Amino acid sequence: MNISSSTAIRIPDLQTGNEIIARLPLTDPLAAAREIGRILDGFLVAPPEHETHFRLLERVRQPAAFVAEELGKRYEDKPVPFGDAEEEAFREAAALWIKTGKAYASCAERASPESPQPGRFATLLHRCIHFTGRAILEHFRAHRQLPWGLWLDMHGYYGTAEDMGLATLPVPGVPEASAGGTHCAAAYLAFILCDMAGCYSLDSRDQAIISRWAAAWSDLAGVHPAGAGKTLPPLVIDLVQDVALRPVAECLHTDQIRYLDTSRLAAHIEHVRQQLRQRALPSQLALGDDCTARQCAHLLGHLASRWTQAHATRRFKRRATSGVIQVCTGFEEIHYFISGKEFRQPCETDVYSRRDFEDTFAMRFQENPRYAPPIRQPITATYSADTWEVVNQSADGFRLMRGLGGRKLAYGQLLALRPHDGDRFLLAQTTWLMQESRGGLIAGIRALPGLPAAICARPAAVAEERHEPYQRAFLMSTPNPAHAEQSLVLPAGWYRLGRVIEVFTDRAWRAYLKTVLDTGPDFERISFEVG
Repeated sequence: MNISSSTAIRIPDLQTGNEIIARLPLTDPLAAAREIGRILDGFLVAPPEHETHFRLLERVRQPAAFVAEELGKRYEDKPVPFGDAEEEAFREAAALWIKTGKAYASCAERASPESPQPGRFATLLHRCIHFTGRAILEHFRAHRQLPWGLWLDMHGYYGTAEDMGLATLPVPGVPEASAGGTHCAAAYLAFILCDMAGCYSLDSRDQAIISRWAAAWSDLAGVHPAGAGKTLPPLVIDLVQDVALRPVAECLHTDQIRYLDTSRLAAHIEHVRQQLRQRALPSQLALGDDCTARQCAHLLGHLASRWTQAHATRRFKRRATSGVIQVCTGFEEIHYFISGKEFRQPCETDVYSRRDFEDTFAMRFQENPRYAPPIRQPITATYSADTWEVVNQSADGFRLMRGLGGRKLAYGQLLALRPHDGDRFLLAQTTWLMQESRGGLIAGIRALPGLPAAICARPAAVAEERHEPYQRAFLMSTPNPAHAEQSLVLPAGWYRLGRVIEVFTDRAWRAYLKTVLDTGPDFERISFEVG
């Protein structure tokens, strides 16, 4: 965290501070973030007296949270590495959360736990936990590696609250209106639960929903010291390690170890899942209005094992390996590498563009062949594949990494990949994505079932409507139809239940779309019936 004493705004009293905060340019989030950053730098460089310090922090925390959220909208679900504008927005948002937490920590250092206001110290520690946790969530949202020390700070704030006997003391004015936890332990557990959810394998929308549920249900979990002879779960909290959880087998000393009791939380999740199966609405179950029952059921199934540490056994065991793999992205590029040639409209279904028609009409009386309209040759595209290093692999996927060079990658994106010992490209999807602090990428890749064939498709014409041009698509076939049905990989947004599309392989035929099997920001994999 960079603190500039030369640009810091030093605030001598409460009135001056209130006037400065009131003038924040909230309609320009980037400018507002920089201005709030200067105010927070001032609190760290030259803090006012304690009561003024606390009251000004309480005044500025809501604008800081609003500005950081607005900046986050500029880069959420964007491919990484970010462009300059997205990178600037991310850095300002992350710095805002971190600086706010540090400013509260500075205020706490000057407070006495035995002051006439017994809840003040607990409130300060709660704010430290909350804003440091929000910095962690911001890195999850951007699919960025956490900077060193964030989890150490979190553990330190909670450990201090525990040592002072303030961990479960109720705190007024909780920053999150939806938070059920009103004390330090509940706030701390909410962020631990978010980490356990595996946010690098979720898009920003699912992350936001899970973050809301974690805040609302964190009171149902407990954190306890690891006593002698106590049977511990596979993962525990180590207060002196810069991670949320670590394997219990790696912990040598138990005095800094804490374990989670999520039995009540697990029972609540199972109850909610049963209610959903009985057709209860998500809003009736306090799950929110921004997700359907099906989406809630999917996310709750994802959390049921993670939040209870009852991880399901991997279907396919991963094994460490080495080598390189070729990866390409985008429908055009993928279609080219799978087909081995450039895409052309089928000859028997040529369609004329508006420009072709206008050229033909303008030259319809031309008799001199020397002045025949020139034929525009198609532009030959140049495609290339990025090279990634294989970290480990299983029967249906890979963990890959690469350095700074290469194309941007988005979570859930469609890919084509070819291992160094393979002779053809396979279709795959990113299921885990993180950008390292130095700029390199680490990605988890799942191969889509079936062998891809590059085809083309278009919506079937209705009545006398003119056919649209064909678009690139893929037919996923399997050597053993008894184990998996064929599917189509189409551009995102094509699916309608029962929709009829015209598919061209070696001939034209019709397919009736049935069910979405996989989806991403740029594709849908759909089961079908031949018409």
